[in-house]
Amino acid sequence: MIPYSNWSRSKVTTEHSHIQVSGIGVEIRRKAIKNLHVGVYPPYGRVRVAAPRHVDDEAVRLAIVSRLGWIRRQQQGFARQERQSAREMVTGESHYFKGRRYRLNVVERPGSPRVRVTGHDTLELNVPSDTDRDGREQVLERWYRCQLRARIPALLSKWEGVIGVEVADYRVRKMKTRWGSCNAEARRVWLNLELMKKPPRCLEYILVHEMVHLLERHHNNRFRALMDQYMPDWRLRKDELNQAPLAHESWVD
Repeated sequence: MIPYSNWSRSKVTTEHSHIQVSGIGVEIRRKAIKNLHVGVYPPYGRVRVAAPRHVDDEAVRLAIVSRLGWIRRQQQGFARQERQSAREMVTGESHYFKGRRYRLNVVERPGSPRVRVTGHDTLELNVPSDTDRDGREQVLERWYRCQLRARIPALLSKWEGVIGVEVADYRVRKMKTRWGSCNAEARRVWLNLELMKKPPRCLEYILVHEMVHLLERHHNNRFRALMDQYMPDWRLRKDELNQAPLAHESWVD
């Protein structure tokens, strides 16, 4: 499956339309770019094309037809991928942290909310008794965010010297269709909050992936050669990430 990556330069006005190709719904987003890009996105393999403004529907249709085999393989991969049901934020639920499954233990007590790992398999969530489900989730997400932000500086320090690029800024946010993105002009990297739930090797892979985009914009042969040079096992890490359970999302885009 694709690693949900995005390279951005600046905000542009985007035109939206839809077509059907061989029974597959295709969303077309036309904007001020030079090349056509086809993406397949979770959770069920939604197909989206980013196309230059001058490219017509027939050209998009031909591009999709030429990639039908690849698109169907991506969709089949998403269909096989394990998904969590919606979390109710109650004791006994499973939650992931650094690639491991933990049992949530909600402890109601006065004072500031906090999260901690206890024992080998428990995430303890301490909240006041009047904290509702959404409030509990916000506490847990803040903890994930802090954990992720704490791990990024050491990884940047390691890989900036290896790759020969400097990241001016990094940020964390919830993203539904990609694991990371970068703005090459600002040398800014964004990482998906969900990465804190995945194995550490996967977080490192996505960070390196986005840093390499500072050298090469596209997912082309040069990009893959650079990834092979700097992280020879990146394909194994990518597969590991794609096999990890997907969080429940409404997936409205």
